Amino acid sequence: MPRPFSPKVATTNHLIEGDVIYFTDPGWSREHTDAAVATTEEEANALLERASQEPHLTVGVYLADAALVDGRPIPTHFREEFRTRGPSNYFHGKQAD
Repeated sequence: MPRPFSPKVATTNHLIEGDVIYFTDPGWSREHTDAAVATTEEEANALLERASQEPHLTVGVYLADAALVDGRPIPTHFREEFRTRGPSNYFHGKQAD
């Protein structure tokens, strides 16, 4: 039995700055809650197609699972939750020594 479809957002990294960005249709935002949400597989495919139209701004656009809370998307996977916090390119752990 196939899994039920879960809402999706299109996300990637900004090609020059490296920041995590989310497709808002039209445009991009650094806020996950601004992302356009696909609620069907057909909408998700169309969203990915539109988000992939700007290779001069983005690299590796993909769909990420999301949940809708008060009409706004929130990440459902720990990786995507982590990505909402911004870059982790500061010295920590062994790098701090």
